[in-house]
Amino acid sequence: MPQMSKVELYAAIRRDHRGGMSMRELERKHGVTWRTVRKALDSSWPEPRKKLPPRATTLDPYKPVIDEILRTDLDAPRKQRHTVTRIFHRLVEEHGADVSYGVVRYYVAGRKPEILVESGKAPLEAFVPQTHLPGHEAEVDFGDVTVRLAGELVTCYLFSFRLSYSGKAVHRVFASCGQEAFFEGHVHALRTLGGVPRTKVRYDNLKAAVARVLGQSRGRVEADRWIAFRSHFGIESFYCRPGIEGAHEKGGVEGMIGYFRRNHFVPVPEVSSLAELNEMVEQWDRQDDAGRIGSRPKTVAEYFALEQPLLMPLPEEPFETGRVFTPRVDRYGQIPVRTNRYSVPIRLIGKRVRVVLHASHLVVYDQNVEVARHERLIAKGAVRLDLDHYLEVLVRKPGAFPGSTALEQARSAGRFTPVHDAWWDQARRIHGERDGTRALIEVLLLGRHLPHEHVVAGLAAALRAGAMTADAVALEARKAAQAETEPTPSAGQLVSGKPSATVTSLHEWRLAHLPPDTRPLPSVTPYDQLLRRRRTSGGDHREGEAQ
Repeated sequence: MPQMSKVELYAAIRRDHRGGMSMRELERKHGVTWRTVRKALDSSWPEPRKKLPPRATTLDPYKPVIDEILRTDLDAPRKQRHTVTRIFHRLVEEHGADVSYGVVRYYVAGRKPEILVESGKAPLEAFVPQTHLPGHEAEVDFGDVTVRLAGELVTCYLFSFRLSYSGKAVHRVFASCGQEAFFEGHVHALRTLGGVPRTKVRYDNLKAAVARVLGQSRGRVEADRWIAFRSHFGIESFYCRPGIEGAHEKGGVEGMIGYFRRNHFVPVPEVSSLAELNEMVEQWDRQDDAGRIGSRPKTVAEYFALEQPLLMPLPEEPFETGRVFTPRVDRYGQIPVRTNRYSVPIRLIGKRVRVVLHASHLVVYDQNVEVARHERLIAKGAVRLDLDHYLEVLVRKPGAFPGSTALEQARSAGRFTPVHDAWWDQARRIHGERDGTRALIEVLLLGRHLPHEHVVAGLAAALRAGAMTADAVALEARKAAQAETEPTPSAGQLVSGKPSATVTSLHEWRLAHLPPDTRPLPSVTPYDQLLRRRRTSGGDHREGEAQ
C-alpha cells in the first residue's frame, strides 16, 4: 500500500476526530505525535516545509565585491565589461580569495540578471496574443531528427509548413536543410494544402532564403533563387528577429516540430530509405489532423476545411527546385557535387555534364539526355559508383573487375547477388580467370536491356544447366520475361511438372521465335503484262514496214 501523503494524513485524523476518537487514540492509530494531531485539527492544509538556510560557501565574503563589480559594469563601455574569468582573476590577485572558477561562474550567472533588474535597466519582455485570419498566414522551419537509415544512425532534417489559423501542418524529411530541400519542402506542402497563404509566411534567417541580415532592422538581402521561387508562387515573406530572441515570433511551428518529434520519432524510426520514412510522415500528418489544439472546440481537419477554400490557387507551370552544376568528368568517370563524388558513364570522361541536384537525389544530363541518376549521399567526402558505368572499360580490363569499388558497392546494395558470384565462379573454372570474368561482364551488360530480376533468373537457370555463356543467360532471361507476359498453361498442357534443365542455343531459339511473315506470295503476273506490251509494240512496227 503506498505511503499516505501529509494532506491525506490530516484528512484521516480530522475524519476520525469527528467520529469521536480522543487525541491519544488518534496518536496511537496514526502513529504520530500530539503536535501533529493538534496541527491537523487546527488546519486541513499542512503548513509548508521550512526552507533550510543557505549553506555557507567560501565565496560568501567576496559576494559584495562581485556585486559591486557587476553594478560598475552597467555604466562601462560594452566591450570593456568584466567577464567571469576577469572577475575570478581579480578576486585571486586583489583579495587573495581561495575559490574555484566554477563557484564564481555559478554565482555571476544568477546574480547578473538580478542586478540588471534592480537597476531598472532590464528590458521588459511582454507578449501580445495574436488572432490569425483563415488562409492568410503560415510559418516555416527546419528541425533536426535522428533516424536509423539502412541500419546506420544518421541525422536528417524535418521540414515543417504550418498554417497559423487551422494549425494544419505538412512535414517532410530530407537528408539536408539546403536550398533544394527548402524549395522541395515548400512545393510538397503547397500541393498538399492546395494553395498559398494570402499575406505572409514567417521564417527565421536561414541561409536558403537570406543572404545577409541588415543590422537590427527587419531588412534582409534575400538569395536570388529564393526571390524567384516566392515570386513564382506569390509568397510574401516575413523574417523573425535573429537568434533565440525571435523564436517566439513563429512559436506555432517551433512547438509543432517539438510535438511531432516527441510523438512520432520516439523511439527512433528504422527505415530502409527516406522515401519509406516520408510515407510514414504523411500518415502521421493525417493522424494529427484528427486532434485538437489546446482548448479549441474543433479538430485541425475541421478548421482546415474552412481555411482551404480561402488560400490562393497554385500556379500551373512548375518551378525547377534543383540546383544546377556543370562539373567536368575526371579520368575515373566521376564528377564532384558539393562534397561528394558520383559516377557517370566512362564515355563522358573529359566532358562537362549538367547536374541537377535535388534534396534526395541528383540527375546527370549530357546535352539534355539523362545519363545517370543517383541517390544523394548524406555523409561528406563519400563516393557513390554505379557498376554499369564501368562495364565498357572492364570488358577490356577484366583483371580490374574483382577489386573494383563499384563491384563492392553493388554487392552492398544487393544488385550483385550471390547468384552472380556462383555463376562467376563456375565460369572461371570452365573458361579461365580472364574469359570467365569477361563472360560475366557481358551478362551484366544485359541489364541495360532486360530487368534485373529477369537477368538473375537467367543466371540461375543457366547455372543449373551448366551453361556458362552470356548467350545462354540472355536466352533464359528472355524466357523469364516471356513467362511473365504469357498466360500460365493449364495442367493438361504441361508435359512435366519438373523445371527444364536443358538450354537451347540462342540461334535455334531465335529461329523458333521468328515473327510471322505477312508478305503476299510472289507472282509473275506483272512480268506477263510486260511481255504482252512487247508483243503489241512489235506487231505495229512490222505492219508499218509492210506498207
